[in-house]
Amino acid sequence: MTLNFPVILNLAVALGVCFLLYKMQQAHASFTKRVFTGLGLGVLLGAAFQLIYGAPSPTITETNAYLDIVGTGYVKLLQMIVMPLIMVSIIAAILKLRDASSLGKISALTIGILMATTMVAAGIGILMAELFGLSAVGLTASAAEVARGDYLKGHLNTAQAISLPSMIISFIPANPFLDMTGARKTSTIAVVLFSIFVGISATGIAAKQPEIFDAFERFIKVAHAIIMRMVTLVLRLTPFGVFALMTQVVAGSNMESIVKLLGFVTASYSALLLMFCVHLLLIGASGLNAVRYVKKIFPVLAFAFTSRTSAGSIPMSVQTQTGRLGTPEGIANFAASFGSTIGQNGCAGIYPAMLAVMIAPTVGIDPMSWSFIVPLIAIITVGSVGVAGVGGGATFAALIVLSAMDLPVALAGLLISIEPLIDMGRTALNVSGSITAGTVTSRVLGQTDMAVFNSDAAVNLDADEKAA
Repeated sequence: MTLNFPVILNLAVALGVCFLLYKMQQAHASFTKRVFTGLGLGVLLGAAFQLIYGAPSPTITETNAYLDIVGTGYVKLLQMIVMPLIMVSIIAAILKLRDASSLGKISALTIGILMATTMVAAGIGILMAELFGLSAVGLTASAAEVARGDYLKGHLNTAQAISLPSMIISFIPANPFLDMTGARKTSTIAVVLFSIFVGISATGIAAKQPEIFDAFERFIKVAHAIIMRMVTLVLRLTPFGVFALMTQVVAGSNMESIVKLLGFVTASYSALLLMFCVHLLLIGASGLNAVRYVKKIFPVLAFAFTSRTSAGSIPMSVQTQTGRLGTPEGIANFAASFGSTIGQNGCAGIYPAMLAVMIAPTVGIDPMSWSFIVPLIAIITVGSVGVAGVGGGATFAALIVLSAMDLPVALAGLLISIEPLIDMGRTALNVSGSITAGTVTSRVLGQTDMAVFNSDAAVNLDADEKAA
């Protein structure tokens, strides 16, 4: 790959934006303000690249390749700390709890909220698809869309082999060290379960072998302090990562394809926004200020939107819940970890529901009949267990639902051209759902630190930066 003058000029402008973000950090501008600035400047620069060079353009492709060092590099750093953060934080939380019943309540409430909201999300997806009159009847397919359809059909057997018992079994960590590498789609939950076993085993020797327990507890405290410092160092890069990712997305989007399928894009984002309002209703019903809540979670939603990874958002989600919302660390980690794999409102709820309603008329099925809607919502709710928390998880969820409903999966390939654009909103909603589950669980159990929630002070990250 050669660096020609337009590419060098583009990178110089991007470097100038990064320098601006660095100066804002040096001036102790708030974390939210820096993330918002990075997001906005990314949109403007990406749109400028589209306007100047057009898409597709070799210049944009080369520029994005270099921006990918910052964007994807940042995402990889986040992924690097996900497993250590989950393991150490959950063990530390259990050592503090020393109460199995509290652990059971936290797990039941968190998972219950995630599953219930996914059921509501499926209903909203069905409603929006009907209101916007979405249908796959008569749509033509380009070469890329045909190839995507073939890919979906090729993976159909894998989806059809999925059942609730097999999903639950996949959560059990036969080799926890393998799962710490993130080798499986359910590795996150497997690490959570392994960490629970370690924590419960440690509390079991507290009375019989107090010296050993005290030594282990001190070790976990040290490990926890180091991991949280690592999280702070990585999260400082968020504005730069968001800027690079947003520039890439906007510059590389095919506007003609987006316009062609604008109806599905509009219906999707209408459903996503409506479901986000449901999250806010839950927050309000728990007695918290919804407006304050939105302001506090904006940075993590902005990152999820640009990166399209629920799993990669876990460190920032935990930091936001504990540092801004006053949620105990144990609950925050449970919600963020389970929410990255179970009950994703956007990828596993809204998206497959809209696809099913859109595709059903092509095989002569009335998508608004109760005989179609009831099993569809049930399948979506159960199938939402074990959806991978990375980009592409929605595709797997769609395969499970469409195959279970005996609908042609290849037609889902018609949406390939707008998939990244919709996936951004879906991922942000997934993360919003996990934070909502953690916040409501904490509130129901009476463990929310209201002084932290009501504080206008900057998140812990900002305080750490000023002290550094």
